[in-house]
Amino acid sequence: MADIAGTHDGAALMRISVAVITYNWPAALELVLRALAAQSELPFEVIVTDDGSQPATRELLEHVAADYPVRLVYLWQPDDGARMSRARNRAIAAAQGDYIILLDGDMVAERHFIADHRTFSRQGCFAQGSRVLTDAGLTRRMLEHELVMPGFFSRGIERRRHTLRMPPLAHWYARPGSKRRGIKSCNMAFWRDDLLRINGFNEAMTGWGREDTELAARAFHAGLLRRDIRFSALATHLYHHSRKHVVDNPNDRIVDDTRARQLIRCGLGVDQHLAEFVVAPADFRTVARTGIPAQSN
Repeated sequence: MADIAGTHDGAALMRISVAVITYNWPAALELVLRALAAQSELPFEVIVTDDGSQPATRELLEHVAADYPVRLVYLWQPDDGARMSRARNRAIAAAQGDYIILLDGDMVAERHFIADHRTFSRQGCFAQGSRVLTDAGLTRRMLEHELVMPGFFSRGIERRRHTLRMPPLAHWYARPGSKRRGIKSCNMAFWRDDLLRINGFNEAMTGWGREDTELAARAFHAGLLRRDIRFSALATHLYHHSRKHVVDNPNDRIVDDTRARQLIRCGLGVDQHLAEFVVAPADFRTVARTGIPAQSN
């Protein structure tokens, strides 16, 4: 039975994994990891899944791991073009939690981010969070001063309303539905079992974008509903140049085919990686102390 906040009876017991995807921006990743370490409720684990960064990212993880408060996993794959779907699938396969929050490596979480995601978890649903957008100047100041989260009146932000944490209003927005617009895997959460059922992200989709839209389409075909989390689970997106204006993106055709055929599972998905993680990957806090190589593929 759901409580007044909309969570299921087992929400207090579930383990939350945060899967952070990154590529060659260790300064931003450090801010993201420090924000997750300072949460009012800590996750069970943080998994950094790296789409082929240079050694500076691993060096950052070794530095952060020394005093990190929760299990920390580092997965690396060779740089063979943008393979975000594969990187995220490896994190899903490796996750030891029941519920997985997908977070980009340039998304800095407000201190109640994990607690809010737990509150809005519900069986049969996935959660779609929002983000505050920063300009180059504010991003520079955040990187220089560490965890200076913008407020409603801060200079250099767009979507200012997403700085406001107002749980009563958030409950109203979070009514389950099937809205297709505004899908963003930079702040999104699924039950791990649901991701396995639809076979995770479609690895036929490489290059920029649309893999989250295609994933959500299959989730809807499988009968899942969407909960929009507004005014809760807040996160700030660090500015970088966007690649979203891609002309004739081949990933659009995959999305169209998924919708036309009402597909639930993709052919190239997370099931390719499950055998690799039958044994849980090592906690990088131990890896950093002993020098044992982290898992990569």
